[in-house]
Amino acid sequence: MAISQANIEKAIDTTADTVVRNELYFSDLDGLAGDGDFGISLATGFKVIKKDLPEIDKPDVGAMLLKLSMIVSKHVGGSSGPIWGTGFMKAALVSKGKTEVSLAELAGMVGNAVDGIMARGGAQLGDKTLLDALIPVRERLDAAAAAGETDMGALLKSCADIADGAVDSTRSLVAHRGRASQVGARSADTPDPGIVAIATILTDWCKAFGVERAAVAPEVAKAVA
Repeated sequence: MAISQANIEKAIDTTADTVVRNELYFSDLDGLAGDGDFGISLATGFKVIKKDLPEIDKPDVGAMLLKLSMIVSKHVGGSSGPIWGTGFMKAALVSKGKTEVSLAELAGMVGNAVDGIMARGGAQLGDKTLLDALIPVRERLDAAAAAGETDMGALLKSCADIADGAVDSTRSLVAHRGRASQVGARSADTPDPGIVAIATILTDWCKAFGVERAAVAPEVAKAVA
């Protein structure tokens, strides 16, 4: 089953709505162990994406994502700009020239984005960053592509479940990357705002594409309310 460029654009537009709606909340979560600017920094870039997305030249998926990577890199401050910008750029490389992508190609886009984020930020699974949500989602997509799954709604729900679960499974961890790592043990028993953001985005995607799903982690439930 192919995923159209229109649906990818819809997912990006939904993401912008999620990020802007939670600008202050994601910053509040970041303030528990970080410097409290995550939500504001991310929203600054996604406000531009929300405004420019309908008008930018986007002949194919890769071109669209490359434009978005440039917007994020230019307008998102702190560590989020390079991390999220790299993710968009690496996904763009895999989807260059395509106006629709197969599930295997989507898995490749996410995988390339994850590899780029790991290389750029130096974080790994278990460091209590957004990668603790993205890496298991990547593995789920790889498995779905290998198995030839065709129910995209069920797959989206499964990915959202995985990311949501990562909020609680990493809560007790001590952060090893980002500003939260500088406070040591104080970062334990706090949710990582990047993981909450990924889980919230995927849950909002479910709603946008007509897939029923209820958030489990309290932070995600509050973010999608």
